[in-house]
Amino acid sequence: MIRGVPRGWLRGAAACGLVLLVSACQFLGDGATVGTVAPGTLRPNLANDIGEREHPRVVATYGGVYKDAGAERAVASVVGRLVAASDDPSQSYKITILNSPAINAFALPGGYLYVTRGLLALANDTSEVAAVLAHEMAHVTANHAIKRQERAEAKQLANKILTDVVQDSEEARQALVSSQLSFARFSQVQELEADAIGVRTLANAGFDPYAASRFLRSMAAFAAYQSADKGSSSAPDFLSSHPSTPERLQIAVRSARQIGAPGIGERDRQRYLSQIDGMLFGDDPLEGFVRGRSFLHKALGISFTVPSGYILENSPEAVLASNGEGTAIRFDGADISGYSDLVDYMTSGWINGLLPQSVRQTTINGLPGVTGSAITQGWSFRIAVLRIGRTGYRFIFASRSPNDTFDKDFHQTVESFSQLTPTERARLQSLRIKVVSSKPGDTARKLAIGMSGVEPSRRLEFFTILNDLSAEKPIPVGTAVKLVVD
Repeated sequence: MIRGVPRGWLRGAAACGLVLLVSACQFLGDGATVGTVAPGTLRPNLANDIGEREHPRVVATYGGVYKDAGAERAVASVVGRLVAASDDPSQSYKITILNSPAINAFALPGGYLYVTRGLLALANDTSEVAAVLAHEMAHVTANHAIKRQERAEAKQLANKILTDVVQDSEEARQALVSSQLSFARFSQVQELEADAIGVRTLANAGFDPYAASRFLRSMAAFAAYQSADKGSSSAPDFLSSHPSTPERLQIAVRSARQIGAPGIGERDRQRYLSQIDGMLFGDDPLEGFVRGRSFLHKALGISFTVPSGYILENSPEAVLASNGEGTAIRFDGADISGYSDLVDYMTSGWINGLLPQSVRQTTINGLPGVTGSAITQGWSFRIAVLRIGRTGYRFIFASRSPNDTFDKDFHQTVESFSQLTPTERARLQSLRIKVVSSKPGDTARKLAIGMSGVEPSRRLEFFTILNDLSAEKPIPVGTAVKLVVD
């Protein structure tokens, strides 16, 4: 949730980085083009101009710049070594840590590199951070951004010719699909090329070349942990611009094996974790907190809880949730100061397919509210708006197959909405990374008990993923481990 009142219905499409993948998506933005020069040539300073122009938009999209001296030292400590070992040591870089809990890293043309604090929290040693940065540097030195833009323009022109000239609609459709596959594969090749270059650079700089594959596994495990849709298909999306994680893992491991056997190169877990000790974890306090199945916002003084089986996600524009069975939830806010009656607001036209006869006034925990239903484009919706002052807090439940459980979950969630007491607001603190050294007798199960912000039933799984440790194997005495505490 954004600072104050959440806005909008859809997340902005400005950021093309894929959460939970080291995406290195080239952020060209609207209007970025190389059409003013001949194909195969580059206008002087074009890459830097693109990066400089898009940088403020990236920072704004990802919650601003994250300031933390330890995290900054952890990143800065590897940059010089990687640059010296890269394919173009003369290339300069501008590295920004973004204030986002998402696990992401990407590059802009001109040497603009970005890592989120969420990614730094998942990494377990210096070599893993170095692996991410080496991958992004490879995109810059290989000039992937401009190549992708030139290829995109060629694809757009080819598609226009096909649709203008080819009369047979099926023939045109097949040709367009072939063009899309070719372009997607071009992007995938860039990703795999950056993986291979990154591993080589990593090793040349003296870091563990297996760190890239190790961190890819951690990201995949964390993605699975966060996913609410446990039954989703694992089939690859062939129109994706990024190769599947298994394919990237194979490339990363193969590239590392060409350098040497496991155990070579610097990792430095102890020093890295000491540098991120105390770093903010999860949601920014200005956007509210997710605590297990509950969402709480200290500044706004509100909270609600979703039923068992739902997983919450806090985004800058809204709080989202799903249960893996086809039900999705959106919670956000709107300025309703222009409406004296909530029924008037509910029927003012912002809901497509609203069933007027379903609109009912209600009171939830002393707060005035209104509920209603809508049906549109094969979806059924249950909507509730609760009023505090000039702000309307909106719950939208959606399902293609509504049933009694759908209605029960809607009412249970809405009825849990309440205002925090002054004591509850005072006790609500940000989550932080706390690094401790394991003692004799410590196990993953024992240490996981001290984790905050996670449902008790999931603490062990979360602890093992966050620390890249086994739940069954003993933890050597003196091992640095991360806890999440408030």
